[in-house]
Amino acid sequence: MPHHTTELDRQHALRTQALSRLTGHHSPAGTRSNASTALGVLHQLASSPSTAADALALLHELQVHQVEVELQDEELHRSRTELEADLLRLTQRHDHAPVGCFTIDRGTVLCEVNLTGARLLGVEREALTGCTLDAFLAPHSADALQAVLAQVDAGLGGGHNGEDHATCTLELLTRDGRRRHVDASAVADPAGGGYLLALSSSRDHSRRTTP
Repeated sequence: MPHHTTELDRQHALRTQALSRLTGHHSPAGTRSNASTALGVLHQLASSPSTAADALALLHELQVHQVEVELQDEELHRSRTELEADLLRLTQRHDHAPVGCFTIDRGTVLCEVNLTGARLLGVEREALTGCTLDAFLAPHSADALQAVLAQVDAGLGGGHNGEDHATCTLELLTRDGRRRHVDASAVADPAGGGYLLALSSSRDHSRRTTP
């Protein structure tokens, strides 16, 4: 794993620095030191009265570094746990938002849909992969959606705070036989190449059709 590799590199760098400090010369390029080598150097230095103090100082430095690494690992673990909890909360809020949230590409292919959006379309979310939103729209609404997306591309949405979003009303033709008018708001996807679309049901226009 990247984190594990980074720590190994840091430990190797510390051992190389320690050996260089104690022996008075740098290790050859590409030479790797391991724990056995470091302990051997410590044992050798500790055995000589003239270098015993250096050995104790190096041992203390290594112990402090080990504690620092352990503390950093604990902090990273806490941060990861907090980030995972935040991501779960945000995902739940997104899925259960009172509006349908869609990420679509320029061909209106559905890339991401929240649970509310899937319910608006009357289809299980897993079955929407690869479908186009146009397939759920009345012909005139498909044209209206394209016009809205063109406004977003042209920056003519008239949004506030620099956000060029455009709005319109669309008529959904859901798979369960319902015609439903929804208010649509589109904005460019910050990730690029597509759009973020929010659909909220217009209850005054919802009506059941005859199969």
